[in-house]
Amino acid sequence: MRHAGLDLFDPRTAVMDSDCNLSPSNGREQEDFGFAFNDSNFSDRVLRIEIMPDSPDTPPDSEGCQTLADWTTRRSKRRREDIVEKENDMCHSFAALDINVCPEEQTLDCQQPDIEVCVDDDNHDEEEIPMIKGLPPGDEDASSDDSNWSDDMSRVLRVKTLHISSPILAAKSPFFFKLFSNGMMESEQRHVTLRINASEEAALMELLNFMYSNTLTIATAPALLDVLMAADKFQVASCMRYCSRLLRNLPMTPESALLYLDLPSSVLMADAVQPLTDAAKQFLADRYKDISKYQEEIMNLPLAGIEAILSSDDLQVASEDAVYDFALKWTRSHYQKLEERREILGTHLGQYIRFPYMTPRKLKKVLTCNDFDHEFATKAVLEALFFKTEPPHRQRLHSLEDLTSTNHRYVERAYKYRPIKVVEFELPHQQCVVYLDLKREECANLFPSGRVYSQAFHLGGQGFFLSAHCNMDQQSSFHCFGLFLGMQEKGSVTFSVDYEFAARSKPTEEFISKYKGNYTFTGGKAVGYRNLFSIPWTSFMADDSLYFINGILHLRAELTIRC
Repeated sequence: MRHAGLDLFDPRTAVMDSDCNLSPSNGREQEDFGFAFNDSNFSDRVLRIEIMPDSPDTPPDSEGCQTLADWTTRRSKRRREDIVEKENDMCHSFAALDINVCPEEQTLDCQQPDIEVCVDDDNHDEEEIPMIKGLPPGDEDASSDDSNWSDDMSRVLRVKTLHISSPILAAKSPFFFKLFSNGMMESEQRHVTLRINASEEAALMELLNFMYSNTLTIATAPALLDVLMAADKFQVASCMRYCSRLLRNLPMTPESALLYLDLPSSVLMADAVQPLTDAAKQFLADRYKDISKYQEEIMNLPLAGIEAILSSDDLQVASEDAVYDFALKWTRSHYQKLEERREILGTHLGQYIRFPYMTPRKLKKVLTCNDFDHEFATKAVLEALFFKTEPPHRQRLHSLEDLTSTNHRYVERAYKYRPIKVVEFELPHQQCVVYLDLKREECANLFPSGRVYSQAFHLGGQGFFLSAHCNMDQQSSFHCFGLFLGMQEKGSVTFSVDYEFAARSKPTEEFISKYKGNYTFTGGKAVGYRNLFSIPWTSFMADDSLYFINGILHLRAELTIRC
């Protein structure tokens, strides 16, 4: 027995959530009234379904939609024309859907002689005028109404008649609840007519059966999408969630994922398909996590797909600078007008660029990039610079707080080139101090021969980088942690630099110098120390290691050019 006061149409309640059939752990099962479907012994009304021909360019239902591409093509030709604006409106369109009170002579069920269905003809016409597709508003000419009604009736391909239970349908659908309880003439009629297109017939029959049995007989993606759209039109949220769950369990492709992402804009009850759209976003993010590997394919994706990819924390990119460059490249490729690019970058893609992790050099370019609105660019860069000045514990706090937001602007991705902090000095010598933090998990993943690189930094007009290695010691007797300094430019450039490596160490947690040296660089060369801490890898990674403070290895490199 249902609990009193339970909202039948609240998607959070179990009463209308068919997903509970798929989750036995909830301790209760949905009632199965499948035995009563189209059975006059358990029905109090008759549903008359008038099936109209589809438009000439719509594939006949006999051909069906074998693929999602077919479904998308058909769907684009049969978009919903009217959206209900008020909650107390009785009628929701189902493509060319009409709900008509059947005159007495149209009643196909003759077993209920005690029902009074006689209605004055003029009044009957006035009730039907607003619900017949194509009639001009306010047209009250009786002969015109009769003519239109006759024309519509002549187009009916076939009629299906079903015995229905109004309590069962009303319990599942606000649409039917209002139809049967609004106190108007229609709610008192025993015969109700729905008008649909031929291509919608199978979906509607599946939906009606679901409202009794809480299950479906179809399993293909196009058929499930048809039922999902029918469930949306008739406000059967439980069926939408059921279809959504079945679709999530089917193998996903880029094409299907993009189609699912578009569903919230195509349905009235977007919340019911949110788990499906979330799964589609995750699929695209996982498939295209390496932007450089699939760049040509990704460049052809629509905006929704790009947003799903750029929102991922697991994006595999060299740095956030690469995300910025890609977003700019994609936008310029798809939007030729400057105003459109500014709109897309400012309200969409710009929200997923994590400016706090971009390099200072690239942030300067953001301020001068004409594709960004100046106010948006200024705000993003200032926020990034303020974040960079925060101490590490404050940055981690921002990252944790940002996990609940949608864009994760302060959450660090797993960059191929690790973010750094750089302090530069011009006097008394050209000097820079570079800070590189590595998580324990990142270090563990280096074993047995991995490397991780820092973002580039500059000194004296030359580009440098740090690289952390797991390598063998000089005698090749055991693995150990090494740190190296490299210069980016290749060629005949030579550059003499004094450098010093240091790391924070327990118990003081202060930086302690580990290695000093001087090196005359030529482009593409690197210098460093194979065993920075003079201990084996196992000791370096041990739980009682002196060098991991709250799970973070803090490294520092000082570079100086002496004239």
